[in-house]
Amino acid sequence: MQMWAFTMVHEIPFDDPERLRARLLTRYPIVLDRALGGGRLPNARLQLALSRFRHVKVLDRFLTWTHWLWFFEPYLALALILVRHNDRFPRSARQLAAVFDIGCAVYFAAPTAPPWWSSEQKLTGEEVRRIMVEVGEETWGSAWPSMYETLGGNPWAAMPSLHFATALMAALLLSEAGPVEGAVGWSYALTLGFGLVYLGEHYVTDLVAGAALVALVRRGEPLAEPLVAGVNRTLQRLERIASG
Repeated sequence: MQMWAFTMVHEIPFDDPERLRARLLTRYPIVLDRALGGGRLPNARLQLALSRFRHVKVLDRFLTWTHWLWFFEPYLALALILVRHNDRFPRSARQLAAVFDIGCAVYFAAPTAPPWWSSEQKLTGEEVRRIMVEVGEETWGSAWPSMYETLGGNPWAAMPSLHFATALMAALLLSEAGPVEGAVGWSYALTLGFGLVYLGEHYVTDLVAGAALVALVRRGEPLAEPLVAGVNRTLQRLERIASG
């Protein structure tokens, strides 16, 4: 239900693209990432450097599938915590949901274009390919356009990177559950973070903002817990009244 709600809310601002385009931010992540990349975008640097790699097509497919698996990874992490560490589940679920919800609020307030889109619009000054689309066309053939249209959603929801933020939060929660769980969670989060930049999906700045969002939620959740618990008790009381 959380992923369904996130997908719906994520797409809502794009119902009126022209109106959203008037508020779209494109320049600041380019400026910041160029500073981080020593004058060039890290996306472009990685794509050029790894294009010389003999098995680059294998890498493209591996990182694309890592990206696609994100639709399941945060929830698999929560499912594991629910089954094996049930006492940790309510807090873990609250923190992960908060990352989704606060991130969506930022998408509404400050729509920001991803590097692949800005490159297509000739705003980056250097090419940033969207490798996921190349792999998708190769993998799914004629089915890809329908899949992409269904899942593409709002192309201007890049800052912060909720892909990275939720994977990072899942890694932290799994680390609290156990060393093996934590190793799996961190392996996925770091691989995904690298992939998001290489695939042209996000700027490094987007990932930094995603990590900052996770830190904010981790620090703020204990302060919000009494309020959340009070709301839950009220809802449960109303549910008992409604059910007689």
